[in-house]
Amino acid sequence: MAALLRSARLLKFSPSGLLQITGTKRNGPPLSRLYSGTLGGTRTGVCPRNINPAAGNASSRVWPNAAGCVRKYSVVTEQKDETSVAVQSKQAQEFDWALAKLDSSVRRTGRITKSLLLRIFHDICRKGYPSGNQALLLLRSCGSLLPEVPLAERTELAHRVWEKLNELGAQYDVSHYNALLKVYIQNEFKFSPTDFLGKMEAANVQPNRVTYQRLIASYCLNGDIEGASTILGFMKTKDLPITEAVFNSLLTGHARSGDIESAKNILAVMKGAGIEPGPDTYTALLNAYAEKGDLDSLKATLVTAASDDCSLMDRDLMQVIYTLAKAGHQQHIPELTERLRQERGFVPDAMNLCLSLITQGMEDSAFHILKTFPVLQSDSLTTDSPNLGNFFLRHCVNMDTSLEKLGIYCKALQELNLHAAPLSFTLSCALEANKSGMSFALMKMMKEQDLPVRIHYFWPLLTHYMKDMDTSGVAAALKCMQELELSPDSETLTNYILAIYPSMEAARQALQDAGMSLQSEGVLSSEVRSVALKSLAELYILLSDPSFPPLDLSFFRGSLILGFRRSDDVETMVKITELLYNDERFTKGTNMPAEKVSYLLYNLIDSMSDDDVQAQEEKLRKYFNQLKAKNITISQNIFRGIRNLLDSYHVPELIKDVIVLVDPKEQGQNNPVIPVKRHVGIAAKVFALEKKLADLKAENQPISAVLRQLIHTLCAEENLQRALEVKQQHEEAMTIGSYAVLLNLCCRQDNVDEAVNLKREMSRKDSSLVLDTGKYLGLVKTLSKHGRLEEAVDILKEMKEKEVLIDDTQVTVIFHILSSLAAKGNTATIQRLQETIFTLGLAKPTTNLCSPLISAYLDSKDLSGALDAVMACHDRYKFLPRIHDIIVGLVEEGNTELLQKAMDFVSQKRGEMTMLYDLFFAFLQTGRYREARKIIETPGLRARPGRLYWYAEKCISANKMESLEQMVDLTTKLFECDRDEMYSYILRLCKETNDWKKAEVVWTKMQEENVVPRDRTLRMLADILKNNGQEVPFDIPETWYEQIDTTPKEKPATNTVTQQQTPTQVGAERQVHLLTLCKKGKVKEAFELLKDSKERGLVFSPSIYDQLIRSLLAEGFMEDAMAVKDIATSHLPTFQLSDTATSLLIVTLSKRGLTQDALEKLRSMLSEDRVPTQLSLTRLVQALGNSGNVAGIKEVETLLKNLGMNINMSSIVFVNNIALAHIKNGDMDSAVEVLEEQYTRPDSVKPSIAFVFRKVLEENNEKAIDKLSVMAERLANHFACYRPATDLFLQLLDIDKVEDAKFMLARCNAVAEQKEMLVSYMSRKAQTPGQVGKIKTLRSLIPNFTEKELLYSYLMKCHFLDKDLPSAKALYEQMQKEGIAADELSLKRLATLLRSEGETVPFTEPPESFKFYADKLKERAEKSQMMAKE
Repeated sequence: MAALLRSARLLKFSPSGLLQITGTKRNGPPLSRLYSGTLGGTRTGVCPRNINPAAGNASSRVWPNAAGCVRKYSVVTEQKDETSVAVQSKQAQEFDWALAKLDSSVRRTGRITKSLLLRIFHDICRKGYPSGNQALLLLRSCGSLLPEVPLAERTELAHRVWEKLNELGAQYDVSHYNALLKVYIQNEFKFSPTDFLGKMEAANVQPNRVTYQRLIASYCLNGDIEGASTILGFMKTKDLPITEAVFNSLLTGHARSGDIESAKNILAVMKGAGIEPGPDTYTALLNAYAEKGDLDSLKATLVTAASDDCSLMDRDLMQVIYTLAKAGHQQHIPELTERLRQERGFVPDAMNLCLSLITQGMEDSAFHILKTFPVLQSDSLTTDSPNLGNFFLRHCVNMDTSLEKLGIYCKALQELNLHAAPLSFTLSCALEANKSGMSFALMKMMKEQDLPVRIHYFWPLLTHYMKDMDTSGVAAALKCMQELELSPDSETLTNYILAIYPSMEAARQALQDAGMSLQSEGVLSSEVRSVALKSLAELYILLSDPSFPPLDLSFFRGSLILGFRRSDDVETMVKITELLYNDERFTKGTNMPAEKVSYLLYNLIDSMSDDDVQAQEEKLRKYFNQLKAKNITISQNIFRGIRNLLDSYHVPELIKDVIVLVDPKEQGQNNPVIPVKRHVGIAAKVFALEKKLADLKAENQPISAVLRQLIHTLCAEENLQRALEVKQQHEEAMTIGSYAVLLNLCCRQDNVDEAVNLKREMSRKDSSLVLDTGKYLGLVKTLSKHGRLEEAVDILKEMKEKEVLIDDTQVTVIFHILSSLAAKGNTATIQRLQETIFTLGLAKPTTNLCSPLISAYLDSKDLSGALDAVMACHDRYKFLPRIHDIIVGLVEEGNTELLQKAMDFVSQKRGEMTMLYDLFFAFLQTGRYREARKIIETPGLRARPGRLYWYAEKCISANKMESLEQMVDLTTKLFECDRDEMYSYILRLCKETNDWKKAEVVWTKMQEENVVPRDRTLRMLADILKNNGQEVPFDIPETWYEQIDTTPKEKPATNTVTQQQTPTQVGAERQVHLLTLCKKGKVKEAFELLKDSKERGLVFSPSIYDQLIRSLLAEGFMEDAMAVKDIATSHLPTFQLSDTATSLLIVTLSKRGLTQDALEKLRSMLSEDRVPTQLSLTRLVQALGNSGNVAGIKEVETLLKNLGMNINMSSIVFVNNIALAHIKNGDMDSAVEVLEEQYTRPDSVKPSIAFVFRKVLEENNEKAIDKLSVMAERLANHFACYRPATDLFLQLLDIDKVEDAKFMLARCNAVAEQKEMLVSYMSRKAQTPGQVGKIKTLRSLIPNFTEKELLYSYLMKCHFLDKDLPSAKALYEQMQKEGIAADELSLKRLATLLRSEGETVPFTEPPESFKFYADKLKERAEKSQMMAKE
C-alpha cells in the first residue's frame, strides 16, 4: 500500500513512470463520447458534476445503511436451476423488444420517461426469469437518461431494480456492477468504493478495467486524489492501460480538491504520455473553471481548444452551462449560450438540459436556455398557434415551481410570441397532475388577466375527489368557483359533486357553505335528477311544493325516465306526470306542458328495449289507464310514434291503452277514440259509411261490401268497441274476412273473450276456414297469456290439421310469444306450448326456440329448475340452450353441488373439452380469473376457435374489455391457439371504442409474445392509430395480391409438372398462380386452372377455394362460383363459404332479382351466428324495395335487431326502401307516411331521402313525384324542415330538369339558404370531369349564393379536371373583377394549366404540393366549423 501511495504522490510530477500507454493516442472506443448520456447527468470521468467533497478518507465512507446495503445489493451465491432453451429464447425476444422501445425513445428525444422504464420493468418481473441483458438494460436506464427524475429517486429506482431482479434469479456479472457504478456517478450518489469492491469479491465477480476507471471517477468527483491513487495502484499491478477517461477523472479530482493548477497540468502530462487531449478533456477542464466561476479561464480554454483543432459540440457546452448553473454562476451562462451553434439534435439536447435544470430547482437558468430555442417563422393562417415551452411549463408544474415564477414565465412566453396561451396550458398540466392548490391559484390568475375560466376546468380535480370520496376537496373547489364567480351547471353537479355526499341534505349544506345559491337552475336540476333516481315519492313531494321554483322538464327528463323504469310505484308516476302536465313551472318557451308530457311518454317507451317493455307490460298498462283517468292526453303524432315502437317491440296489446290518450280535438267529434289518419276525418268517413249502410239496408240491397269496408276502417283505427257493435247489428251480413280482421284486433288489444267468441262464430259459419299464420299465432299468444292453455293448444292442433305453413318469420313470432311468457315466469305454459309445437311438427326444435323455457327459470332465479330443464331439453332435442348463463349463475351463487352436476352432464353429453370451455368462460365472465387460469391450463386442452370466437364476440358486443383481455392473456400457452386471431379481437374492440392507447399496448404485447401478425391485423391497428393522429410504428402491408406479385420466387413457365417437382410443390405454385390470376381479374382463367388441377388430383387449402369463389361472385359469375364450391366440398367435406363469400352471394342474388333466395341465405347465415357485410344487407334491402316486398325489408330489419351486434347500417336504408316498396305497389299514401314520420319525430336527425327521389325520377313516376313534392313542400313550409325539399331540388338539378328545379326553388325559397348541402353537392360534382355545367346551373339559379369563394374554387377545380384553360383564365379574371381572392390551391391549378400549354404564369405560383394546400383548406374549414360551434 505504501508503494501505491508513493506512486500516487509521484503522479503529480512525473506520471510517465506509472502510466502504461497502449498503441494509439487514446484508449477506449473512439465513439464513446458520442453517446455519453443525456444532459444533466455526469459522464464518467469526462464531464463531472459538482459534488461536495465527502468528509473523511475513503475508508470511512460507506453507502447509506451500510450493513443493510452490503447485504441488499450482493448477488445471490446459490445458482438457480438453468432455464430451459425455450425460456432463454423468450428472454432474447423480450430483450429485443425492450431494447427497441428504449432505443427508440433515446434516439427521438435523448431521454426516457420513468413510466416507460417502470412499465418495462414490471413486464419483465411479471414474466419471471429475467435475463442478464434485461437487467443490464434496466440498470443503465436509471441514470442521466431520466432527466425529469430527481437524482435520489433515480438511485432508489436502480436499487429497486437490482434487488427485485436479484430475487427473481438474475445472474449478475461485472457488466452489471459497472452499470451500477455509472448510475451512481451520474446520480451523484455517495458510496464507498472500497466496500463496493469488497462486495464484488464476495460475489466472486472480478473487477475489470472499466470498474477501476469508474471507481477512480467516483473518488475524483469527491476530490479524493489519494483514493484515486489507490485504485491506480491496483490497475498498475494488473498491468491495465490508463486511458484518456482516467486522465479526465484525475483532472476533475485535482480541481475538486482545490488544486486547479495541477488540473490544468494534466493536459501536459497527457501529451507527455502520448495521448492528445480531446473534446472530453477540454470539457472536463471547462467544467473545472465553471465550478469556480472563472469566466476568463473559460474563454481562454475555449480559444486553446479551438487552436488545438478540437471542436466542441453544443452538447459539450451544455454540460458546462449545467455546471455554471449548479455552481451558482448563472450570470456567465449568456456568454456560453452565444457560442451554441444549434447543430442538428440541438433541440432534444437543450430540452434535456432544461429538464435537468428544472429538476435541480434552477428554473431561471432553464428558462434562459429555452429562449435560445430556434423559432420557426410561419404564417399563422397555415400553422398552429405557437406553443414553444410546453415541456418546460409541464415539468415546472410537476416539480412544484412557485406560482410567482410560473406567472413570470407565462407572461414572458406570451410577450415573446413563443406561446399562444401559456397560462391555460399550465393550468391543464396542473389539472392533469391533480395539483389542486396550484390549479385554483392558476384559475384566479387567469381571471385577473381577463382570460376565460370555464366550469369544466374543475372536472379533472372533481373526478379525483369523487374517486377518493374527498368532500373537503369538493368544498375547496366550490369555494374557488364562488371566488371566480362561476356557478356549477347541472352536469357538473350531477356527475361530479352530488354523488360524493351521502344525502341531498349534506350536498345542499355543502353548496350553501360555499356560498352557492340553492335556487340556481344548475343546483335545482341536479337535485331533481338525484332524487328522481332514488325515490319518486320524494320527487313528487319536492316538485309539488308551491315554493319550488320554475325548472324546465328538459333539465331532468332523462333521470325521470330512468326513475320511472326502475320504479313499480305507478301511482306516484301518474301523480308526477299529472303535475308536469298541469303545472307551467316545468315548461319554458312557447311549448305547452301537455306537449312536453307527450314527448316524455314517447321518450319513456323509446328508452326501453323490447325485453323491458315485455317485462313491464302490466305496469305500463296501469300507468296509461290511470293517465286516462286523469284526463291526460297526447297528440296524434306522438301516438303514432309510440304505436310504431310498441309494434317493433312485439307488444301491440298496449296500443289500445295508449290510443285512449289521444287528444279528442285531433279525433272525430262523434267518437273520441278514433284518431285522424292521413289528414282524413275518420268520423266523417265512418258516418258516411254507416249512412250508406243504413240506406242500403232500407232499400233491401246487399250490404256486405260496405259492412266490410266499415269494419276494416274501424279496425284500422283500433276502435274495437264500435266495430263489435257494428258486427252485432249486422251479424247476418258479416263475411269471413271481416271476422278475421276483428279477431286480429281483439288479439292485438288483448280482448281474449271476444277473440274466442269470434273464432267460434267463424268455425260455425265455415269449419273448413283457414286463417293466415299470423292470426293463428296472435290468438295463441292471447290465449296463453291469459292462462287458457288448453284452448291455445287446440289452436295449434288446428293449425296442424289444416296444414298451416310456418316460415322463418313466423318462427321468430313463436319465439317472441314464448319469450313474453318467460318474462312472467310461466314455465309450465311455455313447456306445454313447446312440446305441442315440436310434437306437431309446426316448427323444428332449435336452440332459440328452446331458450325461453330456460329464460323463465333464470328470471325467477331458479337455477336448479333451469339446469333440469336444460338436461331434459338435451335428452329430447340435443340442444343446451343458455347453458352458459346457467353455469355463470351457479358460479356466482357458489352452488358447487349443482355446478358439479352441470359439469358432469355436459362432460358426459358433449365431452370433457366442451365442459372445460363452458367452465372457463363462466369464470371469465364472473371475474374469477385465477380459477379460469387453472381450467385453461388443463393438460391436453386444445384451442377451439369457434368457442373462443363466440366468447370474444360476446365481449365485443357488450364492451367487456377486461374480460376479453383476460381471455387473450390466459390462452397464451393454449395448444394450437391462433394468437394473432386472439389479439385481433381486442383490436376490434379498440377500434369500436376508439381506444388507441389500448391498441398500442396490444401491439406491445404481441411483440412481447413474438406474434407474427396477419396483414389484416396490422391494417386494423394502423387504422386505429392513424384515426387518432398517432404515428404507425410499422410499414402498413399491401394487399395479399401485391405481396404475391412481389414474392421473390420464380414462377413456372407452364402448368405442367416437371420430374423434379413434388405434388406438394406443384400445389403450392398453383395456389400462388390462382391468387395472382384472381388479383389481375382473370377469374375465368383461374377457374379453368382450378378445373385442370381437379383433374390432376390436386387439393388446395379452403382459403384458396374461397378466394376464387369471391372473385367469381365479384364479377357476377355465380354459376361458376357454385361449381367451385362443389369442387371444394368434394375434396373437403367440411368446407363452407366464408362470411365474405356468402355476403357476395347475397349481393349477386339480389342483383339478379332472386330476393327470396338471397333472403333465405341471410336467414341461414344469421342462424349460424355468422355476420353479413353491410354491402350485402344494403343490396338485399334495395332489391326487396325494387320488388315491392315490404314484409321482406321489415324481416331483414328484425333479423338485424335480433343479431345483437352493430352492423353499422343506417336505419334510413330500411325507411327509404320501404317507401320505394310502397311506391312500387302503388300505395303512395303509405310511402308518404313512412317518410314523413322520419321528420316529425321528436328525435329526428333529419336524414337524407335523396335516394327515394332519385329512384322515382329515374323511373319517371309522375304520380310518385307529385306526392313526394307535396310532402317536401309541406315539411318545409309547415315544419321548417328543408332537408327533403333540398334533396329533391338537387336531384332535379342533377338530371338536368332545370325548370322543375327552378319551380321547386320558387316554392321553397329557404332551399337557397341550405349552405352545407349545396356546398356538399358542389364538392361531389367537382370530383368528376365534365360536371362543371351542374355547378354553373346551380350558380345561375342561386345568384346570391353567399359562399362565392368556395363556388369559384370548385369551378376552378372542374376546369382543371377538364383541362379547360380558356375557361379557367376567364374565371380567374372574373374573380379579380369581383375582388375575390383565389385560394392557393386554385392558383396552383391555374398555374399548372398555364405551364402545360406553354404560357407564362402571371402571378407567383404557390411552391408547395397540391396536397399541402388541400390540407390547408381542410384545416381552415374545420377551424371555421369549430368556431361556429363555439
